[in-house]
Amino acid sequence: MTAAAVPRRPVWPWVLDNLGDIAIAAGVAVGIVLLLYAVRALILRACKNLGFQHPFAGVVLDAVRRTRPWFLIAVAVQLVQGYLHPPRDVDKTITFLFTVAVAFQAAIWTRALIIGLIETRVGRTEEERRNLSSAVGIIRLLVSIAVFAIAGIVVLDNLGVNVTGLVAGLGIGGIAIGLAAQGIFSDLFAALSIIFDKPFRVGDVITYQGKEGPITGTVMRIGLKSTRILSLNGELRIIGNTQLLAQEVTNFTGRQMYRYQMPFGVIYQTDPDLLARIPALLQAEVESRGARFVNAWLKAFGPSSIDFDFLFEVDETDGGAASKVQEAVALGVLRTFREHGIEFAYPTQTSFTAAPDGSRIMPYPSVLPVVEAEPRAQGHG
Repeated sequence: MTAAAVPRRPVWPWVLDNLGDIAIAAGVAVGIVLLLYAVRALILRACKNLGFQHPFAGVVLDAVRRTRPWFLIAVAVQLVQGYLHPPRDVDKTITFLFTVAVAFQAAIWTRALIIGLIETRVGRTEEERRNLSSAVGIIRLLVSIAVFAIAGIVVLDNLGVNVTGLVAGLGIGGIAIGLAAQGIFSDLFAALSIIFDKPFRVGDVITYQGKEGPITGTVMRIGLKSTRILSLNGELRIIGNTQLLAQEVTNFTGRQMYRYQMPFGVIYQTDPDLLARIPALLQAEVESRGARFVNAWLKAFGPSSIDFDFLFEVDETDGGAASKVQEAVALGVLRTFREHGIEFAYPTQTSFTAAPDGSRIMPYPSVLPVVEAEPRAQGHG
């Protein structure tokens, strides 16, 4: 006899005939629910007492807290219904409700885990979360739609609905929407990249390549589609996230040291012994300003100067303070060179006079003085 030919047992007579077994099963189910609640509370308390500090632990705990009572009840009923051997309609109903509970509980857990991970990567301060609220809001909406749509498809499939056409329609619709909003989704994924990879945060000072050249400014807001940067001259620059990440970005925030390179040249008339003393003079000047001397050396013989390269480092986190130290070092070098008679070179050109035979005459050739001729007396005829 096939399954389709199995006669259906009436539900109410079965209930009346098995009241004792149903009562026992209900009591066992209540015990299972209480046990699951106790396990849930034990996990939460143990994690709290152990003081897990890792952000991922907090995400998992938040997902555990979102375990719904109807899911626990569905699990308990599914566990005990096999011992009652209920009629087929009751069995199918219990199995269907269990599937619905599992599908939507899994969607709730998945949503909590994904959004929790995203929020932990957004930032720990309230200001960072507020500035990224628009991007996180749309991400939360998209994640919710995706996970609950999958849960709904699972439920419809268990109801016997042919979901092949629905899945195909959703896929085609998703492709159409993706093509229509390609730029928006591109900037959205770029915003996700900024959130997870953190090349910069709100409040960081960065430099990127603009149309008119490098632009330096402070990141004011990271949005869903664009990032707002307050430049040094006070302009609010708005640039798409995709365009911003497609180029090299320099982040100055968090640096502990500034290195400065100050090349210079001195005149060729400088005494070689004095040239050899220049690195020591520079080192003394740098160290007197609280900076760290790196190196100074004679680099090249230029067209009109003897060229030196000069490197030093300033242990400062603030760019303005480091620039003040750089200025103090530069002014100190000027004073030191003046005290020792060292002259900076500037582009010059010297003209030499040559005699007819090609020999050089310095500075000018000797010439005879020019004597004015006396005027002739005019004769009289």
